[in-house]
Parts: sequence; C-alpha cells; structure tokens
Amino acid sequence: MASKSCDADVDGQGIVECEVIQWFVEPGAHVEEFSPLCEVQSDKASVEITSRFSGVVKKLYYETGEMAKVGKPFVDIDIQGGAEADDAGAPKAAEPSKDGASSSTPAPEPKSQQTETSAPAQGQSSQAPKAKGKAAALATPAVRHLSKELKIDILDIDGTGKDGRVLKEDIYKFVQQRDASASASAASQSASTLPQQQLPQTPSYQPGVQTETRVQLTNTQQQMFKTMTRSLNIPHFLYSDEVDFTDLVHLRSRLNKVLSQTPAAPGQVTKLSYLPFIIKAVSMALYQFPILNSRVDIDPATNKPSLLMRSQHNIGVAMDTPSGLLVPVIKDVGSLNILSIAAELSRLQGLAVQGKLTPADFSGGTITVSNIGNIGGTYLSPVIVEREVAILGIGRMRTVPAFDENDNVVKKHVCNFSWSADHRVVDGATMARAAEVIRRVAEEPDVMVMHLR
Repeated sequence: MASKSCDADVDGQGIVECEVIQWFVEPGAHVEEFSPLCEVQSDKASVEITSRFSGVVKKLYYETGEMAKVGKPFVDIDIQGGAEADDAGAPKAAEPSKDGASSSTPAPEPKSQQTETSAPAQGQSSQAPKAKGKAAALATPAVRHLSKELKIDILDIDGTGKDGRVLKEDIYKFVQQRDASASASAASQSASTLPQQQLPQTPSYQPGVQTETRVQLTNTQQQMFKTMTRSLNIPHFLYSDEVDFTDLVHLRSRLNKVLSQTPAAPGQVTKLSYLPFIIKAVSMALYQFPILNSRVDIDPATNKPSLLMRSQHNIGVAMDTPSGLLVPVIKDVGSLNILSIAAELSRLQGLAVQGKLTPADFSGGTITVSNIGNIGGTYLSPVIVEREVAILGIGRMRTVPAFDENDNVVKKHVCNFSWSADHRVVDGATMARAAEVIRRVAEEPDVMVMHLR
C-alpha cells in the first residue's frame, strides 16, 4: 500500500520545533484532505496542522506533550485507505451449503485455550487509558507541561480558573497538599508505633533537608529567555515622570456611562480601561518624535549603524497570561480611535488567555507599552524589546492630596510613567520632550478629540 508522510509545517521565522498539544486522529482513522490532524504550539502561537492527503492514518510519530521537529514527518497516511484496509483484516464468513447449512462446523476450542484467550482481554480492559475530562481540556500547554514535569495527572486537579480551567497555582497547591499529607501520614504512623509514655513532651525543632527539583522552561519561557538576553545588549537609560490622571478619570467615567446606555455593535467593547487612552497618547507623540518609532540596523558589509524609520505605529502591549509574558501588537494605532484600540486590545487579550495568538499577532512591533500597574508597583525599569528603541512602563494609579491653583488641598489621581530608551540613538532630552507630550495629552485628554480617525 502506498503511504505518504505529513510534515510538521509551522509558519514563523526561526521555529525549529513545536509541542504537540492534542491529536484529533488515531491510527486507523479515515481522514480527508485538509482535515485537522492535531494542534501544536510553537514559541508563542498555537496552530492546527491539517492533512495534505485523503486516506487512513497509519502511524503517529509523536505522543501528546512531545516536541515535534518542524519539517520532519510526524504522521503517515495510507492514501489508499478507507474500507479496503478495514475489509482486508476482517475474517471471511463461511459460505453456506446448498441445503442452507454451513459447509463446515468449527471444532470447539479446549477450555484451557479459551481461558488463555480471555485473560489478555481482561488485562486490556483494566489498562484502558483514562478518558480525558473537562479539566484536561481547560488547561494551557504551559500548565500541561508543568504537570508533566512534576509527574502529576492533571485529571486529579480541580481547576479554579474560568470554567474550571486548571492554572499553575492549582498545580503548586496540589503538590503542597500532597506533600503535606504524605508527611503527616508518615509522622502519624511513626508516632503510633511508640509507647504512649515515650512520646516527647516538647519536641525540638529539626529543619528539613533542602532539595532542588529541575523544571524545564516552557516554550514561552524559553522564548522570553532568548529575547531578553539579546535585549540586554542594548544600553538602557531610564526616565520617569508623574502624570495627573484626574481629568482622564472623569472623561473615562462619562464615556463608560454613554457606552452602558448604548447597544454595542459587534466586536465593540462595553467598558473602557485607561490603557487605550495611553496607547493613543503614545501614538500622538510618535508623530512629533519619529525616532522613537525607528529601529537600529547595522550594515553587515560595512558594520555601520543606521536608523530605519517606520511609517506605522505598531504598538506592542505586554500581557500577563497563563502561558507567561506575551507581547501582541496593535497595528497602525495612528489610524484608530479610542474605541477601535479598545476593541483590538480586547481581541488580543482574549486570544492570549486561550493560547490562540498567531505569529501575525506578534509581528511588526515598533514600540511597547507595559501596564504593570494593574497588578502592582509604582515605578519600574522595563526592558526594551529587540528591534525597538523605547518602551513605556505604567505604574499603579494612586489617589493623593495635592494643592490646586488657589493653594487649596484637593484629591488627585496620579500615575507614574517609567521609560527605557536605547541610549545609542536616543538622548535624554528627546526622551523627556516626548514624555512631556504624552503627559500633557493624558492630563488634558479632550485633546484626543482632534485626533479622531
């Protein structure tokens, strides 16, 4: 029979391997051309690989959770497949004789032979794999990878995430409870073997033995390790400023009130956060300081550096996801209004949580914004993403007492903006002037009305 091999073909520059998340087929299954075979995850994006042929699946080269080599065979398909393959292995029925009876009657098997035959069947039944439940389906590849490293069956864990999703915290909590239970059981068993009068009245403190467990990095962590290591070759300098969010707080409140009373269009958000306003303010400053939207390029022939000025403002947004740190990109922010930015931000956040971002969602970034303030922290020192020259870190918004123009004490909402820039091409004065433009727009957000698209 003629067989064809399907390769693990994953789009993305520099991707050499990917993790098999789940198989949709098994050996003996019939597939059509373009039918989904499995789901894999590369450094950041998960994709489905489809069949290039119609036929019967003959062999799977990898198990779920293993790393498949890109461009190498990962499944064999018998292109003649289908019913012929199934019929070939089926026993032929005995042909009836002329009087309607079977032409031959099979001799009864000895009891010993019947017993030996039935025993493996029982063994196979007892060793049947456990059916996957909801918890296994609702777990990201990074979480499944962690459970595999710690030798834990993810089906034994009750997820606390949305819709029962198993999180990393659930796995760590499960390990702690398991180890604590094992220690308590061992201590109880040891104590029960001693006579009552020999139990110590005041046991002394005995520190435990320090142990180390090797845990392999997930695909996302490996990518972050490589990217941040390269980014540290950039000479950073830091610049920080305090921004008054009081007027922005009032504007956002008014707009959210309008949105709550207006029927939402498909894909439109029903509530605005502060981040779309900040992203738009950054784009407005890039028109005046395009050097912050450029990248450094070194000629391999002459080793001379130059700047590549980029026309679109493709702003990356750092996101904390179950898989780790991801930086998807909002494309052409200069042509978007606040609602459009918010809608695209919501779309990317939803895909990031599901682990469904594609390589296109990560490509083309020109500058990055990291909103660590929604977790905590006032000041930060963000690391510049490679092929960029600046990054903005946003701290937590705080309510503080301040003086107004009449020296009266008033309540204000303030937030700290922390910048990192590439000191090879950006000087401190340029960074300060650009940050001042963004501060003025954030403090007088009505200015954005003149930049609606």
